Amino acid sequence: MAARCSEIIAIMEALAPPELAVEWDNVGLMLGSPAAEVRRVLVCLDVTAPVAAEATARGANLIISHHPLFFRPLKALRFDEARGDLVRRLIQENIMVYSAHTNLDSADLGVSYHLAARLELEDIQVLRPTHQEKYIKLVTFIPEEHEKVVREALTRAGAGWIGNYSDCTFRVAGTGTFRPLAGTRPYIGQEGQVAEVKEYRLETIIPKARLKEVLPALFKAHPYEEVAYDLDPLANEGPAQGIGRIGVLSQAVSLEEFALQVKEHLGAARVNVVGDREHKVKKVAVCGGAGSDIMATARTNGADVLVTGDLKFHEAQAAASMGLAVIDAGHFATERIIVPALVTYLQEQLQEREVMVLASQKEQEPWHVF
Repeated sequence: MAARCSEIIAIMEALAPPELAVEWDNVGLMLGSPAAEVRRVLVCLDVTAPVAAEATARGANLIISHHPLFFRPLKALRFDEARGDLVRRLIQENIMVYSAHTNLDSADLGVSYHLAARLELEDIQVLRPTHQEKYIKLVTFIPEEHEKVVREALTRAGAGWIGNYSDCTFRVAGTGTFRPLAGTRPYIGQEGQVAEVKEYRLETIIPKARLKEVLPALFKAHPYEEVAYDLDPLANEGPAQGIGRIGVLSQAVSLEEFALQVKEHLGAARVNVVGDREHKVKKVAVCGGAGSDIMATARTNGADVLVTGDLKFHEAQAAASMGLAVIDAGHFATERIIVPALVTYLQEQLQEREVMVLASQKEQEPWHVF
C-alpha cells in the first residue's frame, strides 16, 4: 500500500516540527499536493538539476531536501532561467518537493545531533536551547479488533514519541457501554438499546505541536461514529531542542589529530583549522552548516573546539582571539550526514508501506581541492 504525501509529511514533522524553524526560513511542502500518492522518496541536501534528473531516473515522485527549494519569494518564474527550468521539469515529471531546514537543524535527532554522533562524541547535549517541548496525554477507547489499526495511525501521525523511542503506548482491556439514540448510525449496537463492547483503553503521549495531525488520524482510523477521547496537558517537558550540540571525546587528543579524525569521519576533501595544532581538545561543540554565530556560546560552555563550516576570515580571527579552536570541514560535509540518517528513519517509519526511500547519489561537494 502506497503512502499519501501528507502521511510522509507527518512522519517528517514528528522528527522536525515546523515550529523549530527560525522566522526567516521557509520549510514544508514546496511543490505538490498532500493528497498525492508517493511511490519512491529521494533524500538530498539540495534540489538541483542533477538531483531532479536522478529522481526521474530512479522513479521517485517525492524529493525530501534539507535546503528549501524556494528560500526567498519569487518575483518571476522564467523557464529560460535555471531556477524556472528546474521547477518546470519537476512539475512536468510530477515530482513533489518537501524541505526541512532550520527545523531539522534544531530537532532532537537532527543535523547537529548526527554530526556529533558521527564524530563519536559522548554525553551529547544541546548547545543553545531554543525550544522546550510540551506534551499532552491522549486517552481513547477502541473496540478490540481495531486497536492495532488505530494505534498505528496515531504513531504514524506523531504520537508516542519519548526521547529516542517511538510507538510508546499503554493499553488495558475493559468494557464500554453506550446507547445509540434516534438518528445515529452506530458501528456496533442497535438504536435505542444499551450496548456492551469489549474495548481497549489506549494511552499515549503527544507533542503539543503534533496535535493537529494526531486528532484527524484518530478520527479517520477509529470505527465509531462518535470517538470518545480525553486530552490532558502534562507538566513534564520534553528534551530541549535548539542550535548545535556539545559533547566530549572518550579521551583528549591534539587538535591536529582530531582535525584528521573529523576529515576522515565526514569524508571531507579538506579541513581548515584555527588554533594551536598541539593543543589538547576533549570537549567539542558542533554545528552543521554555517555555525560561526555560536562560537561565543561554544566558548562559554567550555568547548575546546567547534566543528562547523563556512568560516570567514574575520570569524576565524575572532575565534582565535577568544581562545576557541575551530575546525571548518565545509557546509556540505557537516550536513550531508543527515541524508543517510533520514533514509534510515523514513524506511523504519514506512516499513509497512510500499514506499522505497533512496539517498541521492548525484549531489557532491561543489568545491574541488587541488
